[in-house]
Amino acid sequence: MKVAEKIETRINKMPDGTTFKYQGLAIAQDEYPAAAKAIERLIKKGLINRASTGVFYKPKKTAFGNLKPKEEELLKPYLFEDGKRIAYITGTSLYNRMGLTTQVPKNIRVASRSKRIVTKIGSIQVKPVKSYVDVTNDNYYLMELLDVLKDFKTIPDTEKSQVIKFVLQKIKGLANKEKKELIDIALKYPPRVRAFAGAILNEINPGKPVLDLKKSINPLTIYEFGINKKQLPNIEYWNIR
Repeated sequence: MKVAEKIETRINKMPDGTTFKYQGLAIAQDEYPAAAKAIERLIKKGLINRASTGVFYKPKKTAFGNLKPKEEELLKPYLFEDGKRIAYITGTSLYNRMGLTTQVPKNIRVASRSKRIVTKIGSIQVKPVKSYVDVTNDNYYLMELLDVLKDFKTIPDTEKSQVIKFVLQKIKGLANKEKKELIDIALKYPPRVRAFAGAILNEINPGKPVLDLKKSINPLTIYEFGINKKQLPNIEYWNIR
């Protein structure tokens, strides 16, 4: 089968709204020049569109025309490498998806330890953030929660009580193994995040402070979050106010 036929067959099998790079087309390196020409022909035919340099998508066809996937879907090729997750979306875009803010950011932050991801999706600039540990499909959602605590004071247009309640519910729903992993990752974050995570976990299990987190913070340092004991009862133990 010719390269062009191989690519078109593969794309036809993709669900509408799928994004992909050349690496996702199951072609050999020496087939890339022919693939580039085939891709250009498919773009002219309207079967696919270009999202950014080297990234394409199969539009969803509706009665109102072709729909472009959401930014998060368009970013997927950058979040994975060889089928493994290496990055995740953080910052205001993440907090908007979580329902913690209604603000839609002009820029999207992508966190990764192994790669510095910089690109442009339409009019939105993608900017890199260094993650505190290597990102995998088994831990990125834990880092998302820790990022909420890290950025607690700067999440725009949000209620502090709402954020605390959200994180409490999410961490409470984790399995014991996931909570242990959360603690291990939290130890790589700044001290203020360790204190906040400790207070949240302590609220879930009163009387059972997480000693690893408690020992990791300076007993003389006060962590200013602008919250009170009604919002989180054990803040004094964790040097939070």
